[in-house]
Amino acid sequence: MKIDTELVVIGAGPGGYTAAFLAADLGMKVTLIDKEDNPGGVCLYRGCIPSKALLHIAKLIRETEQSEKWGIKFSKPEIDVNKLREYKNSVVNKLTGGLGLLVNQRKINFIKGTATFINSSTLSVEKDDGEKIEVEFEKAILATGSVPIQLQGMQVKPEKIMNSTQALDIEEIPDKLLVIGGGYIGLELGTVYAALGSGVTFVEMLPSILTGADRDLRNVVHKKISSISENILLNSKVISMTDHKHGIEVTFDGDMGEEKVKVFSKALSSVGRRPITTGLGLENTKITITEKGFVEVNSKMKTKDPNIYAIGDIVGNPMLAHKASAEAKVAVNNIANINTTFHSKSIPAVVFTDPELAWCGITEIEAKEKNIEVEVVRFPWSASGRATTTDRNEGITKLIVDKKTEKIVGVGIVGVNAGELIAEGAMAVELGLKVEQVSDIIHAHPTLSETMMEAAELFYGKCTHLFRPGRK
Repeated sequence: MKIDTELVVIGAGPGGYTAAFLAADLGMKVTLIDKEDNPGGVCLYRGCIPSKALLHIAKLIRETEQSEKWGIKFSKPEIDVNKLREYKNSVVNKLTGGLGLLVNQRKINFIKGTATFINSSTLSVEKDDGEKIEVEFEKAILATGSVPIQLQGMQVKPEKIMNSTQALDIEEIPDKLLVIGGGYIGLELGTVYAALGSGVTFVEMLPSILTGADRDLRNVVHKKISSISENILLNSKVISMTDHKHGIEVTFDGDMGEEKVKVFSKALSSVGRRPITTGLGLENTKITITEKGFVEVNSKMKTKDPNIYAIGDIVGNPMLAHKASAEAKVAVNNIANINTTFHSKSIPAVVFTDPELAWCGITEIEAKEKNIEVEVVRFPWSASGRATTTDRNEGITKLIVDKKTEKIVGVGIVGVNAGELIAEGAMAVELGLKVEQVSDIIHAHPTLSETMMEAAELFYGKCTHLFRPGRK
């Protein structure tokens, strides 16, 4: 069987389905190929969405535990793992089902199957039922995403080491859980299991967790994670794992300051992700791969093959759903002869721990590394009325300002709902707003968003709720 299409999109995650939907809206004949029943990709099926559903539940549990000091006492929560999983799955099914409806409404040809390039204008697609189809296309967008990196050389039964996908299934709540990796995935999932009752230990080979974030912001998260976990082992790594009658015996190497061998019920490996570039027949095209294993693209998201574009995790870091969606629009616009380029000046990053941590633009670390002259101003949430009313005033709103122009070049926020608040920071960085422009915007009171305005006011020494000597 053969079909012809104007545009084929391989992979239906946030990048792939955004590309397909926009192309259809622009009048193109679109074919979308994915292994799942509906669009969604890793983000909706095994990543962003299910993890946030579980993190919401974890936050609720934490709040009930802390409420006694406010005069409200709850009994200890009873955890029904099956119902918890059903809720998470219902969220996933609702959203992916909605995307399937949008596919039909846009008259996109959706094929459930696996695609391989025969050449630069033809794909071989093996459908879920075994049928094979040849798809001839004018243009293609590659959006195959990424998968978790697997730990190698560990002598334990596979079921004792979870990856992030398996951890989201919540098959059981281990008594002792080792989380390997101090990045955002490990911290988010470790937070969930700690709230559900696991004794969680984090191990990170670097000197700190969340190394991409500025120290003053990540320290707030570190302090909170420390309070809900059994241990955070920094400058340490796992050198061996062996089966034990109670789970896994783990040997560590590093600055532990205690015994180097510990026993855990299970381990969660969250040591990173790798792009999916194998098994796609890329060797039959002109696509090139970088030294780090990513598909090489230019600012228009075009590969070295003039017929093929690539977006999302496979083209490089940061591996974020919203970056993939933005790249999708750039690729489709260029296919439609709308000249568009992709830039990454203000891509927000969010860690959905409790408290959340978010940043965009230049970090303080980057400014120092690149010798960019900046002035940093921090507004502590201890001076925020809204944060105080919710008993969550550990947060910080931070502006990184170009000294010469007084433009905001970076924003960092740690605290409750930082992921929602960072949008204003991204807009300020993207539009090149000056500090004075942000300070002049009237923000509703009492809200956490006021901390952006007050941080801007603090820059000039004119902050209502915090004293700082005026700038010279």
